[in-house]
Amino acid sequence: MTTVVKPSTRSLTTAEIAALALSLAHLGAGPQAVTARRGLRLAFEHLEVDDDAIATTLATLTEPLPADVASRARVIADAITSRLMIRLHYRDASGTITTRDVEPVTCLVHKDFWYLVGVCRMRRGIRAFRFDRIIAVEPTLTPARPHMAERFLPFQRRRVA
Repeated sequence: MTTVVKPSTRSLTTAEIAALALSLAHLGAGPQAVTARRGLRLAFEHLEVDDDAIATTLATLTEPLPADVASRARVIADAITSRLMIRLHYRDASGTITTRDVEPVTCLVHKDFWYLVGVCRMRRGIRAFRFDRIIAVEPTLTPARPHMAERFLPFQRRRVA
């Protein structure tokens, strides 16, 4: 059976793309994930991309995460859905390891890397944590405040007034 889908006149928002990609990321490399990523690539074919950073980002969205990173992505996705704080064990760019309590807001991809965007209690502000630098993530039962993802996407283009 073939299903015909009418072309949409509306583009996906940054938050919608991030949510779809995160859902795919923690599926791993199984058959459903392969099919879903192929569908996402088809959706991207209709986007007019004239920016190398965006093109690289879209390609990264459709690649499976390594198994250990995908496992941490599942914990992060569950915490976002449940609006619960998580505890990250994180290695920054200089190699310093810290433990941080984070209110997760959303996940996104920028160029070659996945990021968790959230409110870091240690730094008392919004931070982006690269997935490949997250050593471990622990769920907590501490409620996180609700945050609108659109306000916390650091790589999206800002409209000039």
